[in-house]
Amino acid sequence: MAKAKAAPKPKTHKVEALPENVRWGVFDASFPPVITIASGDLVVLECVSGGPEQVPPRDGKLKIPPKLIAIQDGGVPRLGPHIITGPVAVEGAEPGDMLRVDIEKIELGADWGFCGFRPLGGTLPEEFDYRRVLHIPVDRKKRTCEVPMGGGITLPLSPFFGVMGVAPPLDWGQLSTKEPRMHGGNLDNKECGEGATLFLPVHAPGALFSAGDGHGVQGDGEVCINALEMCLTGHFRLTLEKGGGKNDPLLKYPRAETATHYISMGMHEDLDIAMKQALKEMIGFITSRSNLSAADAYQLCSLAVDFHVTQTVNGEKGVHGMLRKGLLF
Repeated sequence: MAKAKAAPKPKTHKVEALPENVRWGVFDASFPPVITIASGDLVVLECVSGGPEQVPPRDGKLKIPPKLIAIQDGGVPRLGPHIITGPVAVEGAEPGDMLRVDIEKIELGADWGFCGFRPLGGTLPEEFDYRRVLHIPVDRKKRTCEVPMGGGITLPLSPFFGVMGVAPPLDWGQLSTKEPRMHGGNLDNKECGEGATLFLPVHAPGALFSAGDGHGVQGDGEVCINALEMCLTGHFRLTLEKGGGKNDPLLKYPRAETATHYISMGMHEDLDIAMKQALKEMIGFITSRSNLSAADAYQLCSLAVDFHVTQTVNGEKGVHGMLRKGLLF
């Protein structure tokens, strides 16, 4: 009897933050992939952040990565707020499938980040109707940043990618990276850091995954518009689950998982509706994994699920629910 052919060993691919490998501010299913990988492969995406008005002076003490300068000067169309690296196609991905994104490692890519606000943006635009940008030094060895206010405030870093998403449906055309939607995008969920897993429904052939908007640290809410915006490099293992897999055949919305929690998400311009969406997603998740009824799950959410305001500054506001692992399954 012939032996079964061994599955190919997963490969590692790297995509540098070069002008030809990035999009500035948009998702679109018509964009060709910069690379195509097999399900289960690891892709290392180098990501940079910042427009000319957000970065330090080029001749100053804080050094701008040459690749960010090349993107700023290279004629990449600026159609939205974030520079994202990709898209990456996964062989065999089709609408109705699920993409599992394991965030295996996050590397710091610069010795500084920025945090700012501007007129007409943020949670309190009526009170802060002017422009301000802070350039914040980062100690990569200590993984801390020094915020230049009040004599200096040291914060430990907890890096993650604000933007992670697949292509939206082709008929949606170009979508700004500003608003998070069912394809993912600008989730700004600080729980989705190193070691976390993000699950995304696939809407276009190849899935077409992109990431960017590196955050060194952020509070829930991201209230002034920015976190510590900085250059990061992410190690993402992309695994295709056909038809959503056995556990999520009806996945229609992003969700996530950490070592300690299951996470549902809701997004809407109305924060109340975003809350309802996150709650409905959690109820659906619980009932799909247990013998609890919807009424049981609704009450359990009130007793044991923590709902957080993810962000209030992206047009589509965010709420995420956190169910501690081990409580049910």
